Order: sequence, then C-alpha cells, then structure tokens
Amino acid sequence: MGILSLPFALMLLAAAPGEGTALQQKLPLEEKAFRRVLLEQDVSILEQACLDPMIATSSRRKQALRNRLLVLNPVPETLESVLIQANALLSCGSPDTAAKVLNRYSPAAGQERRLWMLMRWQAAAAALDHRQAALALRRLVDGDLIALGLITLEKERNALDQLAEHEAAQGRNLVAAELILQAPLEGGPGARRLARAAEWLAVSDIDEADRLLETALDQAAATEAWGLAMELLQLQLKLQLAAGWDGERARQRMVRLAARLDDRFSLRQLQPEAEIDGDLRSPREPGGHAAVGDPTTAPLLP
Repeated sequence: MGILSLPFALMLLAAAPGEGTALQQKLPLEEKAFRRVLLEQDVSILEQACLDPMIATSSRRKQALRNRLLVLNPVPETLESVLIQANALLSCGSPDTAAKVLNRYSPAAGQERRLWMLMRWQAAAAALDHRQAALALRRLVDGDLIALGLITLEKERNALDQLAEHEAAQGRNLVAAELILQAPLEGGPGARRLARAAEWLAVSDIDEADRLLETALDQAAATEAWGLAMELLQLQLKLQLAAGWDGERARQRMVRLAARLDDRFSLRQLQPEAEIDGDLRSPREPGGHAAVGDPTTAPLLP
C-alpha cells in the first residue's frame, strides 16, 4: 500500500475500529478515508487533500474534491472566506470553478474590490481566459494604465506587461504593442519590452519593428548586456527573413559580435562552412555571451 502521508495517516487514526457500513468494510482503507474527507466542511483540509498525491490518486477523486469545495459556503458573508475557497479551487486545478465562487460575492469599493479583482484575474489567467483576464486587470485600476504599470503580480510579473500578453493572446497584437510601449523602456527590461513590441508589430509594420529593435540594441550595448544583444540580433534576423528581407546585416553583426566575444559555438552555427580554430564553447558556459556575469570588456555592437 506504500507509505501514507501525514494528513492521510491522521485520518486513518481518527477512524473508530469497526465503524462504517458493510460496503465500507469491503473497500480499501484509502477509499474509506477519502470518503471521510468528502464530508469535511474545512476548506483547508479539502485543499490539502487535493494536493496530497496519496489522497487525490485519480482524476475522479480530484473532481470529487472540487465538487465538494464548490458546494461549500453557497452564500458567503465575507471576502476572506470567498478568497480562501477560490484559492483552494485554484490549487485543486479548477480555475473555472474558482471564478464561479468569486461571482457569489460583490466586493465593496476600495481594497476589498482590489483583492477580489486580483483573484478574478488569477482565476481567468489560470483558465487561459485571456479576455476575462485582460478585463480584470483593466478594472483593477479603472482603466488607469499608468497605475497598472506600477503593480507587480505573482512571480514578479509587471501588470501592464501581463495585460499586453493577454491582448496578444487574443490576436490583438497592435493593442498589445501599444500597451507594452507605455511601460518603462530603459535598460535591459526596456530593451526586452521593445523586442516584444517588435515581434507583435512585425507582421503589419516590419520597418517600425526593425526600428524598435535598433533602439533595443543600442540600450543593450549601453549596458554591456551582450547576451541580450545577441538575442536581439537573432530576433532581428528572424523577423527580417520572415518579412522577405535578406537579413544579411543582422547576420554579419551577429558574426562580428560572436567573433569579438570569442564565442566559437555561435560562430559555428552562423558559419557552418568556415574553419574555426579552438574548442567550441556554449554561450551559456563561462565566457560565453549568455553566461552569468558577462565581461564588461566586451565590445560595443558594430
């Protein structure tokens, strides 16, 4: 039967000897304990059970736990209880159901509405419902995109960047590019935002996309972020080729940068026919252009 997890073992110990119907007596101990869990009123215990691989051993059991979580607290009185229940459903892999639970409660204006809207965004994002996720982020700040850019979401994600990603996922690339260009564009993070905008604009306006990448490359060079510079040149080459350009300038710049950084690995990829002396080195290895702690003695972009 294997080693039992602590919560599961505690539930077994709590079971009185000889207790249960004739049907229960014929079932394995795991199933009897699981049926006891389904009688729980405590959301935290149900959430823990859903995350415990010794309890939620099948999709059937997980669905039973989700169903139990859903029927609890049908008329919530506090925001805290709603957020706890919705978070448990998210942990149990049911973002759509979490959204249903959130809709049972109308938050008050101010901080309560803010917390409710953040959880609504989290549920929509987990469900890949990009339309609702984008709507939740806009409502979070009442359409104030400057304020949205000051908010950091889970996993250190900028809320304005995230809104742009949701819009792009709906095929609204021009809207996404316009949004991300309203975020700070300085330094390495700004260069990455410029590159993202260039990707979204490339199909409709390759000239503008190329201009944004040139600006991003200037910023990467100014901060001596050579790994980032190589990534930007790779993206520039990809977009130019997709647009029907020859991409030769981007390719030659990549070759010169790789040569000056002594990146034989990239040189071999860019010039497979050329004779390259020395051992190949991955760009991720020490001294490679993508290694942690890039040398400050690297050259400016040609």
